[in-house]
Amino acid sequence: MLAVAHRSGNTVAGLRAALDAGVDLVEADVHAYRGRLEIRHLRSMGGLPFLWDREGVVRRRPHQRLVLAELVEALGDDHRLMIDLKGVHPRLAPKVAQLLREASPGRSLTVCTKAWWMLDAFDLPVQRVLSAASRRGLRRLQARVDAAPVHGVSVRLSLLTPDVVADLHRGTDLVMAWPVDTPEALARARLVGADAVISKDLDLLRGLLTDR
Repeated sequence: MLAVAHRSGNTVAGLRAALDAGVDLVEADVHAYRGRLEIRHLRSMGGLPFLWDREGVVRRRPHQRLVLAELVEALGDDHRLMIDLKGVHPRLAPKVAQLLREASPGRSLTVCTKAWWMLDAFDLPVQRVLSAASRRGLRRLQARVDAAPVHGVSVRLSLLTPDVVADLHRGTDLVMAWPVDTPEALARARLVGADAVISKDLDLLRGLLTDR
Protein backbone atom coordinates (compact mmCIF):
# COMPACT_ATOMS: atom_id res chain seq x y z
CA MET A 1 0.00 0.00 0.00
CA LEU A 2 1.42 3.35 -1.07
CA ALA A 3 1.63 6.31 1.32
CA VAL A 4 0.60 9.75 0.04
CA ALA A 5 1.13 12.80 2.28
CA HIS A 6 -1.99 14.95 1.95
CA ARG A 7 -1.31 18.72 1.87
CA SER A 8 2.32 18.26 2.96
CA GLY A 9 3.43 19.84 -0.29
CA ASN A 10 1.64 23.09 0.54
CA THR A 11 4.81 24.30 2.29
CA VAL A 12 8.47 23.69 1.56
CA ALA A 13 9.01 22.51 5.14
CA GLY A 14 6.12 20.06 4.82
CA LEU A 15 7.43 18.78 1.50
CA ARG A 16 10.87 18.09 2.96
CA ALA A 17 9.46 16.43 6.09
CA ALA A 18 7.27 14.10 4.04
CA LEU A 19 10.06 13.21 1.62
CA ASP A 20 12.40 12.53 4.55
CA ALA A 21 9.73 10.25 6.05
CA GLY A 22 9.92 8.14 2.89
CA VAL A 23 6.39 8.58 1.55
CA ASP A 24 5.64 7.56 -2.01
CA LEU A 25 3.99 10.85 -3.01
CA VAL A 26 3.57 14.32 -1.51
CA GLU A 27 0.37 16.11 -2.47
CA ALA A 28 0.20 19.86 -3.13
CA ASP A 29 -2.93 21.91 -3.91
CA VAL A 30 -2.49 24.30 -6.85
CA HIS A 31 -4.80 27.22 -7.67
CA ALA A 32 -4.63 29.75 -10.50
CA TYR A 33 -4.97 33.28 -9.17
CA ARG A 34 -4.20 36.47 -11.11
CA GLY A 35 -1.53 34.84 -13.23
CA ARG A 36 0.07 32.96 -10.33
CA LEU A 37 0.09 29.21 -9.63
CA GLU A 38 -0.50 29.39 -5.88
CA ILE A 39 0.07 26.48 -3.52
CA ARG A 40 -2.68 26.46 -0.89
CA HIS A 41 -5.59 24.40 0.37
CA LEU A 42 -7.70 27.44 1.22
CA ARG A 43 -10.10 28.71 -1.43
CA SER A 44 -10.27 32.20 -2.82
CA MET A 45 -13.23 34.47 -2.08
CA GLY A 46 -13.29 36.02 -5.53
CA GLY A 47 -11.88 39.53 -5.47
CA LEU A 48 -12.06 39.82 -1.69
CA PRO A 49 -8.79 39.80 0.32
CA PHE A 50 -9.70 36.58 2.13
CA LEU A 51 -9.28 32.81 1.81
CA TRP A 52 -11.57 30.19 3.32
CA ASP A 53 -12.35 26.54 3.96
CA ARG A 54 -14.50 24.62 6.44
CA GLU A 55 -12.20 25.63 9.28
CA GLY A 56 -12.76 29.36 8.79
CA VAL A 57 -11.67 32.50 6.98
CA VAL A 58 -8.20 34.07 6.89
CA ARG A 59 -6.88 37.28 5.34
CA ARG A 60 -5.04 36.84 2.05
CA ARG A 61 -1.44 37.96 1.91
CA PRO A 62 -0.29 37.33 -1.69
CA HIS A 63 3.40 37.98 -0.99
CA GLN A 64 3.38 35.07 1.49
CA ARG A 65 1.79 32.56 -0.84
CA LEU A 66 4.08 29.78 -2.10
CA VAL A 67 3.98 29.34 -5.88
CA LEU A 68 4.43 26.11 -7.83
CA ALA A 69 7.76 27.09 -9.38
CA GLU A 70 9.25 27.50 -5.89
CA LEU A 71 7.92 24.11 -4.80
CA VAL A 72 9.27 22.33 -7.89
CA GLU A 73 12.65 23.97 -7.30
CA ALA A 74 12.61 22.77 -3.66
CA LEU A 75 11.75 19.26 -4.91
CA GLY A 76 15.11 19.07 -6.65
CA ASP A 77 15.62 15.87 -8.63
CA ASP A 78 12.95 13.97 -6.71
CA HIS A 79 9.81 12.85 -8.55
CA ARG A 80 7.49 12.22 -5.59
CA LEU A 81 5.11 15.14 -6.08
CA MET A 82 1.38 14.91 -6.81
CA ILE A 83 -0.12 18.19 -7.98
CA ASP A 84 -3.84 18.43 -7.20
CA LEU A 85 -5.42 20.93 -9.59
CA LYS A 86 -8.03 22.98 -7.70
CA GLY A 87 -10.91 24.64 -9.49
CA VAL A 88 -11.61 24.80 -13.22
CA HIS A 89 -9.74 27.95 -14.17
CA PRO A 90 -9.18 27.82 -17.97
CA ARG A 91 -5.48 28.65 -17.67
CA LEU A 92 -4.68 26.42 -14.70
CA ALA A 93 -3.80 23.15 -16.46
CA PRO A 94 -1.96 24.74 -19.44
CA LYS A 95 0.17 26.91 -17.13
CA VAL A 96 1.05 23.96 -14.86
CA ALA A 97 1.83 21.77 -17.88
CA GLN A 98 4.10 24.44 -19.36
CA LEU A 99 5.92 24.92 -16.06
CA LEU A 100 6.56 21.18 -15.77
CA ARG A 101 7.87 21.01 -19.34
CA GLU A 102 10.32 23.82 -18.62
CA ALA A 103 11.31 23.14 -14.99
CA SER A 104 10.91 19.38 -14.75
CA PRO A 105 11.32 17.79 -18.20
CA GLY A 106 11.46 14.02 -18.29
CA ARG A 107 10.32 13.49 -14.69
CA SER A 108 7.24 11.39 -13.90
CA LEU A 109 5.50 13.78 -11.53
CA THR A 110 1.81 13.10 -10.86
CA VAL A 111 -1.18 15.36 -11.54
CA CYS A 112 -4.64 14.78 -10.06
CA THR A 113 -7.99 16.52 -10.61
CA LYS A 114 -11.76 16.06 -10.44
CA ALA A 115 -12.00 17.96 -13.75
CA TRP A 116 -10.53 15.18 -15.89
CA TRP A 117 -10.50 17.17 -19.13
CA MET A 118 -7.70 19.29 -17.68
CA LEU A 119 -5.40 16.26 -17.72
CA ASP A 120 -5.30 16.46 -21.55
CA ALA A 121 -2.87 19.39 -21.17
CA PHE A 122 -0.13 17.12 -19.79
CA ASP A 123 2.42 15.08 -21.71
CA LEU A 124 4.05 11.84 -20.69
CA PRO A 125 5.88 11.00 -18.48
CA VAL A 126 3.53 13.02 -16.22
CA GLN A 127 1.25 10.51 -14.49
CA ARG A 128 -2.45 11.43 -14.61
CA VAL A 129 -4.87 10.56 -11.80
CA LEU A 130 -8.65 10.97 -12.10
CA SER A 131 -10.45 11.91 -8.88
CA ALA A 132 -14.05 11.40 -7.69
CA ALA A 133 -15.69 12.71 -4.52
CA SER A 134 -19.38 11.84 -4.98
CA ARG A 135 -21.50 8.85 -5.97
CA ARG A 136 -22.27 10.49 -9.29
CA GLY A 137 -18.58 11.15 -9.84
CA LEU A 138 -17.76 7.54 -8.97
CA ARG A 139 -20.27 6.22 -11.51
CA ARG A 140 -18.71 8.43 -14.18
CA LEU A 141 -15.26 7.24 -13.12
CA GLN A 142 -16.23 3.58 -13.40
CA ALA A 143 -17.56 4.21 -16.90
CA ARG A 144 -14.40 6.12 -17.81
CA VAL A 145 -11.97 3.38 -16.75
CA ASP A 146 -14.14 0.81 -18.50
CA ALA A 147 -13.71 2.78 -21.72
CA ALA A 148 -9.92 3.15 -21.52
CA PRO A 149 -7.21 2.32 -18.94
CA VAL A 150 -5.81 5.15 -16.80
CA HIS A 151 -2.70 5.47 -14.64
CA GLY A 152 -4.64 5.93 -11.40
CA VAL A 153 -7.80 7.07 -9.65
CA SER A 154 -8.37 8.88 -6.37
CA VAL A 155 -11.69 8.25 -4.62
CA ARG A 156 -13.27 9.32 -1.34
CA LEU A 157 -12.89 6.40 1.06
CA SER A 158 -16.57 6.37 2.04
CA LEU A 159 -17.48 5.52 -1.58
CA LEU A 160 -15.20 2.50 -1.80
CA THR A 161 -16.18 -1.13 -1.26
CA PRO A 162 -14.30 -4.29 -2.26
CA ASP A 163 -16.59 -4.61 -5.29
CA VAL A 164 -16.07 -1.00 -6.36
CA VAL A 165 -12.29 -1.33 -6.06
CA ALA A 166 -12.37 -4.60 -8.04
CA ASP A 167 -14.40 -2.86 -10.75
CA LEU A 168 -11.96 0.06 -10.90
CA HIS A 169 -9.04 -2.36 -11.09
CA ARG A 170 -10.29 -3.44 -14.51
CA GLY A 171 -9.04 -0.11 -15.83
CA THR A 172 -6.23 0.86 -13.46
CA ASP A 173 -3.64 -0.65 -11.12
CA LEU A 174 -3.75 2.30 -8.73
CA VAL A 175 -6.80 3.06 -6.58
CA MET A 176 -6.08 5.82 -4.03
CA ALA A 177 -8.37 6.32 -1.02
CA TRP A 178 -8.87 9.61 0.88
CA PRO A 179 -9.09 10.92 3.51
CA VAL A 180 -7.31 8.32 5.63
CA ASP A 181 -6.39 10.18 8.82
CA THR A 182 -7.16 7.63 11.55
CA PRO A 183 -6.23 3.99 12.24
CA GLU A 184 -9.89 3.08 11.64
CA ALA A 185 -9.84 4.70 8.21
CA LEU A 186 -6.58 2.91 7.39
CA ALA A 187 -8.16 -0.40 8.38
CA ARG A 188 -11.13 0.33 6.10
CA ALA A 189 -8.83 1.23 3.21
CA ARG A 190 -7.07 -2.10 3.64
CA LEU A 191 -10.40 -3.91 3.86
CA VAL A 192 -11.70 -2.52 0.57
CA GLY A 193 -8.41 -3.24 -1.20
CA ALA A 194 -7.11 0.28 -1.88
CA ASP A 195 -3.61 0.46 -3.36
CA ALA A 196 -2.73 3.80 -1.74
CA VAL A 197 -3.93 6.02 1.09
CA ILE A 198 -3.88 9.81 1.15
CA SER A 199 -3.41 11.11 4.69
CA LYS A 200 -2.49 14.38 6.38
CA ASP A 201 -1.25 12.40 9.43
CA LEU A 202 2.44 11.90 8.75
CA ASP A 203 2.86 9.67 11.81
CA LEU A 204 0.16 7.34 10.48
CA LEU A 205 2.01 7.17 7.16
CA ARG A 206 5.29 6.47 8.94
CA GLY A 207 3.61 3.53 10.69
CA LEU A 208 2.30 2.28 7.36
CA LEU A 209 5.75 2.47 5.84
CA THR A 210 7.27 0.65 8.80
CA ASP A 211 4.71 -2.16 8.48
CA ARG A 212 5.39 -2.37 4.76
